[in-house]
Parts: sequence; structure tokens; C-alpha cells
Amino acid sequence: MKRIFLFIITNIAVLAVVRVILALFGLDGHSGSALATAAVIGFSGSIVSLLMSKMLAKQSVGAEVITQPHNEAEAWLLETVAAQAKQWNLKTPEVAIYHSPELNAFATGATKNSSLVAVSTGLLKGMTRDEVEAVLAHEMAHIGNGDMVTLTLIQGVVNTFVIYFARLVAGVVAQGRDGESSSGVYFLVSMVLQVLFGFLASFIVMWFSRQREYRADAGAAKLVGAPKMIAALQRLKNGSGGLPKQMDAMGIGGNERDSLLSTHPSLDNRIARLKGL
Repeated sequence: MKRIFLFIITNIAVLAVVRVILALFGLDGHSGSALATAAVIGFSGSIVSLLMSKMLAKQSVGAEVITQPHNEAEAWLLETVAAQAKQWNLKTPEVAIYHSPELNAFATGATKNSSLVAVSTGLLKGMTRDEVEAVLAHEMAHIGNGDMVTLTLIQGVVNTFVIYFARLVAGVVAQGRDGESSSGVYFLVSMVLQVLFGFLASFIVMWFSRQREYRADAGAAKLVGAPKMIAALQRLKNGSGGLPKQMDAMGIGGNERDSLLSTHPSLDNRIARLKGL
């Protein structure tokens, strides 16, 4: 909670500095209110998505939360997640299973103590207990590090500046020689620039997403040992995926190679990073 608070304060400070700069250049009137509007729009979508993330994730994959274990495997799953949550000093997340042949798992939730860890039936069948334990530790590291909230806040900041600068440039372009502004030109230019700036800004978000995967791998290695996490990642090279596209960033799987627009580093690079710990 302290880290989230500091992150929010930092970004409020960033917005305040931008407003001061605008004031120094005599642009604090309209531009100041435009920045505030952009911040409201930019953060609203991200925060709403975060608040609804657990419910939407369950619905997207048909995850079934384990309230009462029906077999030894489900009992082991609950006990393992509970033990790992205790090591992070967190409330035990909801634990769910969803039907998919692919090897995958994900964690989501609006807060550290209101989270969900879900694993596929393919992962439970295709991995050893040690490897599943490592995957669960990776997901618990995401929760313990507050990655879902932090990524949401970063997306909100990025959205804010994408909207603000798109509208700022559109206002200049739409201004005619007679001083009159064309609303049609403004709208068209603003939409095009939001798409363009949004694409460029996604490099920042994806970079952070890849870094959080390295951190979660390291957190898992600290919890269960690097050999188990390495073995799990090597097993994932046999085939991971199966999540809806909008949930790719939440999964454990990786890519064949690194890309500026990848949510995950390549599995080979993740394995190499762990071997170097």
C-alpha cells in the first residue's frame, strides 16, 4: 500500500510540474484544464479495468474458484497457494482452475489482499508438482510486488499524456488563419494522433511489463529455488498460451524472441537471467 501511495504521489507531482511549466509559458489557462481532463479520462479507464479485472478474468476463461477441494490435487493447490501467501504476509488469494490444454496460469485482482490465482488443467497435467509450485510462486510474486496495480497506474499516466498531447497538437492544426478553429479537423487530427501516440507509448508499457516478469521470476526463485523456476520455464517452451489476447500480459507464458511490443521476455532470456542469479 505504501508503494502504491508513493507511486500516486509521484505522478500527481509530475502533473503538477507540467502545469507549472505551462504556467511559465503562459499556457496554464486552457492547457491546464486540458491536462486535468486528460488525466481524468486517462486514469478512469485503467482504474475501472483494474476493479473489474478479477470478475472479467473469471468470465473470460471460465475459471472455477475452488471453495471446497474435490480431490487431492485441488487440496494441494490450495495448501501451496496459502503457504506462499503466508510467506508474502498476504491474505490467501482465491484459487481457480480453468479448462485449457495449454500450460498457463495467471494472477489478477484490484489489491494484494483481494486477488485471484488461476491455473489451467493443461498446466496441472503437463507439469510436475515442483514446476507447478514454481509457477504459483511466480504468480504470488506478481501479487506481492503489486504488479497489477502498478501497471494500471503506469497505463493511466501514459494515457493521460497521449490524450493531452494529441489534443494539444490537434488544437494547433485545426486553428485557421482567421483565428477560427475547425471542430471537424480537430476531431480527426486528435483521433489519429491518439492512435499514433498510443502506439508509441505502448513501448513504455510493454517494457515495464517485461521487467515485472523478470522480477516475478526472481521472486519465485527466492520462494521455491531457482532450479524449480528454471524447470518450469523450460517446460513452458513445450507450449503455453490459450488466454484471450487481452489477458496475455497476465499469463505465465513467454515468447520465442524478445520484441518491443511483447508483454513477456523470451523464455530463453528469462531462463538465462535466472541462471545468472
